[in-house]
Amino acid sequence: MTVTKDEGQTGGTQPVDLSDPRLSRFEIVREGARRDDIEIVTYESQFPTPGSKAEKRVERAIALLFVIAGIMALAFVVAYIWWPWEFKLGDTLSDYYTPILGISLGIALLCIGLAILAWAKKLLPHEVSIQDRHEGASSAEDQQITGQTMLFTVDELGIQRRPLLKGAVALGLAPIGLVAAAPLIGGMIKNPHKPDRGQDPPLFRTGFTPQNGQKIRLTREDGSAIRPEDVSVGGQITVFPGVPGGATNEYADSPTLLIHLRVDDAEKTRANAAPINKGAMWGNYVAYSKICTHAGCPASLYEQMTNRLLCPCHQSQFLITDNARPIFGPASRRLPQLPITVDAEGYFVASEDYRETVGPDFWERP
Repeated sequence: MTVTKDEGQTGGTQPVDLSDPRLSRFEIVREGARRDDIEIVTYESQFPTPGSKAEKRVERAIALLFVIAGIMALAFVVAYIWWPWEFKLGDTLSDYYTPILGISLGIALLCIGLAILAWAKKLLPHEVSIQDRHEGASSAEDQQITGQTMLFTVDELGIQRRPLLKGAVALGLAPIGLVAAAPLIGGMIKNPHKPDRGQDPPLFRTGFTPQNGQKIRLTREDGSAIRPEDVSVGGQITVFPGVPGGATNEYADSPTLLIHLRVDDAEKTRANAAPINKGAMWGNYVAYSKICTHAGCPASLYEQMTNRLLCPCHQSQFLITDNARPIFGPASRRLPQLPITVDAEGYFVASEDYRETVGPDFWERP
């Protein structure tokens, strides 16, 4: 369709009767443009002959982009739900979990964007209009014109007369909707409370879980065990579970800060112990998870005089003498305390695993 300036005139300034059933949708749109002081300079289809070979080629190219977008979005959903995601040492399929999510979603969104751009540039008519801006409330007729304009725009998209594109849009956008819903429901598919091989659920276990009835020693990064006299009064040391690979990423949830408190501070800490932390100290020693409950950064800056533990990432501060309660910064949950004691050989051991979940705010908590 081609409309020039002369063809856009509607006979002087006389308004068109919009109730006239003989009016086409475009004539109503044109009248609305005239009333809004819009001068239609040109409005022409890019394909003078509807259904031409050139138009069909463009349709197929756009449809292919939508189909690829749909396939990639489905790949994202499938990988999000079923691809192995738990970290394991070595070259495993879990190494490709995040790259597959990023690549599939990136290609899907890229194809959707390219399809929309191609549709606008290659299929929609060329329009050149000039409008004088004005103010004022919209009348009932203006609202009717606006509605018809929107419907006319839909007509010009050619969805109804281009069934190939209609199906391609459905195939491409429906999986995108699944992608939006996947993070909302995908994380709840696997129950984190489900016991694993008769043991506590994975989210409730660290490297300090007793093995075969044997308590796990607290060790340095090199694997050497620690005695109470190794930590001076007011000092602290980062400890790891004394198991093979205890200081590696395999037990990334296990780094713990062992602190030797002054006598008065130790008494205050013991008196303030929450019910879940009762009996977790040994003498004047206390051990807290080193993983900040805000974003998982290492909370390891210990201020001896104030008994505060600082996280350098977002400046959360935890009061050691009060169950490592957060007193500043974005962290909203205290650091879990590791129950400790000393074995027959005089080395520190974990009397049991952490009694609370370790790391950033647990998903069930507010």
